[in-house]
Amino acid sequence: MRAMSPIPSIKPAPRLEARGITKRFGALAANEAIDFAVEPGEIHALLGENGAGKSTLVKILYGLLQADEGEMLWNGRETRIASPRAARALGIGMVFQHFSLFEAMSVLENVALGLDRPGPGLAERVRDVSRTYSLPLDPDRMVSTLSIGERQRIEIVRCLLQSPRLLILDEPTSVLTPQEADALFGTLRLLAADGCAILYISHKLDEIRALCDRATILRGGKVVGRCVPAETPVRQMAQMMIGSGLRDAVAKTTRPAGAVRLKVQGLDLPPATLHGTALRDIGFELRAGEILGIAGVAGNGQGELQQALSGERPVRQADAVMIDAVPAGDRDAAWRRRRGLCCVPEERNGHAAVPEFSLIDNAFLTAHDRADLVSRGLVRRDRARALTRRIIADCDVRAAGPDAAAATLSGGNLQKFILGRELAQDPAVLVVAQPTWGVDTNAAAAIHQALVGLAEAGGAVVVISQDLDELLMLSDRIAVLQGGTLSATLPTDGLSSEHLGLLMGGAGAAAAP
Repeated sequence: MRAMSPIPSIKPAPRLEARGITKRFGALAANEAIDFAVEPGEIHALLGENGAGKSTLVKILYGLLQADEGEMLWNGRETRIASPRAARALGIGMVFQHFSLFEAMSVLENVALGLDRPGPGLAERVRDVSRTYSLPLDPDRMVSTLSIGERQRIEIVRCLLQSPRLLILDEPTSVLTPQEADALFGTLRLLAADGCAILYISHKLDEIRALCDRATILRGGKVVGRCVPAETPVRQMAQMMIGSGLRDAVAKTTRPAGAVRLKVQGLDLPPATLHGTALRDIGFELRAGEILGIAGVAGNGQGELQQALSGERPVRQADAVMIDAVPAGDRDAAWRRRRGLCCVPEERNGHAAVPEFSLIDNAFLTAHDRADLVSRGLVRRDRARALTRRIIADCDVRAAGPDAAAATLSGGNLQKFILGRELAQDPAVLVVAQPTWGVDTNAAAAIHQALVGLAEAGGAVVVISQDLDELLMLSDRIAVLQGGTLSATLPTDGLSSEHLGLLMGGAGAAAAP
């Protein structure tokens, strides 16, 4: 009797397959003949430097843009994703790097707006999902009162409520602690085990290696490589993303500390909103040549501290903030900037830059006094243009030119421009929040080098960040902000990100060195 041959296994079709996707903006090909596929149950990384075409591609996948050429298949069948509503109807959810939230509305209202059929009992469903996936949210909170990290949770929870079959995440751990990131990874692995395909965009290559099954790498709008991250060294992946000219990470150096440039003592600041965080008895000294890192879980007063230091929210006590021994606590941001204190807030769009304004106008916004851009009440447009060109060149900002609107830049390129604008003013003190949020490996190295360069030139730098590896690499000392109270500063030598993460979560108190 003839033996029966084994029945061949049939591999399921990719959850989503893109074939020959091309998108042009005038003469620029943002995507050119891109082919890739995401399998059911797979966590697939999409890698590339800022401006490589990742954002354009995922906007096409989510229906925000339409491809000029190419086709897409959903579960093996050709489909057209005409809008985000059509994408959600298929089962595609997306968490954007720049959030699509209405600040004047509550968490619950924002979640409801993002759902095609909110249904009854939505508040309890939000609470259930946030508890299940360790993403704490209060449905009744107003979005305007939330930190960047808390706003990110809204986007993630809103997607999870739709039970997606493909989940696209753009830089989801940018403002998470190591513990929060680990919890998110656990959530993503559970979703993948249930058959959900995940397209994961991040510049943190260590987490790509730990989390993702496969990776597609873009450069200049084209697919330039594919790899299995767990089998590919981080530097090799970075080299594939960047091509030539890969920067090395900043080496930790010992710098001599000079005179006190920023002194904060007894700084109290009430919350600006009902759900804000009050600052209580904040105090530290920062000397020339030093970088002080401020660590903390989102929502513990980082925004309030940045506002108090920059002068956005002055206080009554003049000597609560001293810049080069001059009382500044009761002075506004413009006065402090003239004295040499510059600031890069964490929110790029709308706070650090006006998206609709040109880069020239955005440069003028903060640099008009210190860069001598006004004469006899008239704007010196030629000087403003020359300054903008210098920032673009010095910081390798990928833009169409000085007249390009800020909104046309990728997130990482806008961040480089904003930091370059502040550094061009030769600040005595620089306060920078989330300096490398959403930027690629090369850009992050350039930003880190610029901050170190300012310190080496005698400036004093305050870095407020939730990227603990970044703080440990850059800072001479670190303090932990928790519940509006700042710990004693700790020397970075001997500190670990795990220990800092525990301190940020309230597990113990930081002792003075």
